[in-house]
Amino acid sequence: MKRFPVHGRGATGRHVLAFTVRHWSRQPVRLAIITAAMLASTLADVLMPVYSGRLIDAVAGGAAVAAPAWHSALAAFSVPIALALVAIAMRHIAVIGLNDLLLKMMSDVANEAFYHVQRFSTDWHANSFAGSTVRKITRGMWALDPLNSTILVALFPSFIILVGSTALLGWHWPVMGVIFACGSLIYLAFSISLSLSYVAPAASLANQWDTKLGGALADAVSCNAVVKGFGAEVREDQRLENIMTKWRHRARRSWVRGTIVDSTQGVTLVALRVAVVGYALLLWSHGQATPGEIAYVLTSFIVLKGYLRDAGMHVRTVQRSVNDMEELVAIHNQQLDVADRPEAKPIRITTGRIDFENVHFRYANHPLPIYSQCSLSIEAGERVGLVGPSGSGKSTFVKLIQRLYDLSGGRILIDGQDVSEVTQESLRSQIAIVQQEPILFHRSLAENIAYGRPGASQAEIEQAARLASAHDFIAPLPKGYGTLVGERG
Repeated sequence: MKRFPVHGRGATGRHVLAFTVRHWSRQPVRLAIITAAMLASTLADVLMPVYSGRLIDAVAGGAAVAAPAWHSALAAFSVPIALALVAIAMRHIAVIGLNDLLLKMMSDVANEAFYHVQRFSTDWHANSFAGSTVRKITRGMWALDPLNSTILVALFPSFIILVGSTALLGWHWPVMGVIFACGSLIYLAFSISLSLSYVAPAASLANQWDTKLGGALADAVSCNAVVKGFGAEVREDQRLENIMTKWRHRARRSWVRGTIVDSTQGVTLVALRVAVVGYALLLWSHGQATPGEIAYVLTSFIVLKGYLRDAGMHVRTVQRSVNDMEELVAIHNQQLDVADRPEAKPIRITTGRIDFENVHFRYANHPLPIYSQCSLSIEAGERVGLVGPSGSGKSTFVKLIQRLYDLSGGRILIDGQDVSEVTQESLRSQIAIVQQEPILFHRSLAENIAYGRPGASQAEIEQAARLASAHDFIAPLPKGYGTLVGERG
């Protein structure tokens, strides 16, 4: 799948929209049904003012007792009702299709983001707050709802209404069509440019602080034992309040700018009303328009005004949704630092001999290497202890064998196989490791014990627990091996 280069704080609006279109292309039939149904529903709205004008002319043209006048009025009354029912039915079909489209997109996006995050390098995880990462994914996933709903069932109909109403009015009165078209285009161009250049930058900054807020919350909650151990609750409260204050100021600036744009759009709509109604009265004063035609123009303007007013809000909704998705799309577009090679094959362990051949390694942005021209061999079955001060590379040694980092030079072999040329999953599944700090999933004891061997039987799980001297305190628990444990046991 094509990836965009990501620089700085995240993806751009163009990347977000391209990302959305790529996901639309995965569901072409569903997308076609939604657009066709919305087109039919909107065309019914376009025709409504025509029959409203005909009803006024029929009523004004003769008494109710006159058969021709009555039949004309009845037809002009019946057709809008039929059109309204058609519009409701088509919109219902479109919304049902949109629900399915959205649910599939949201599931795919969340699954793919999780896939990427799981495979990002150890460095990436070491330098990223877990809470911030979760916030980026969930905020972006839920932003898909307003983004897609707005584009497909709000902005698209507004465009159809604009084109349809302008065409019908221009067919009767070309100047009126020009007024409608120019006024609407100026309004939309004004709304889009203000949202992108004035509101969007403030919204992006507010989102960055929203992400920091999520990271700070998760950091304090996950380290609560340390907080309590040092009686630092007040200090953590103050730290969060400082971040919250900065987020609040930036969010307020974004919201105020949105309100200013909304008021400016209202003034623009008033100017458009003056132009449309003024020209309609001018036509009537010169005998070039009947009362029904004036009613048709006014009804068309009311319909168009509603769509335009909503379009102004929809543009801001799209802008906010795009801002909310920027960090999620940046995750999708980010290259994996440590990736399997295209020709990588599963590793085959025979004896377990490990060889370091002229290994050179240093951490990113670190001036000095941890290993330089390091060569050694560990025979199968041999026990090796690594001794040294903190930061000397003991943990790094094991991480390089697991290929959690790629080397700057040299290679590491296991049974003669370069670890950079085999699949990471097969490599790490052959390595048993006890972490420096206890980490447990919020799952049952049995699931945690069997995590390294998913197909382990209950007997194997219990045998492993006995070897770890854990069976005697697990067995008496009310749910035994089914007991749920927390992140830290």
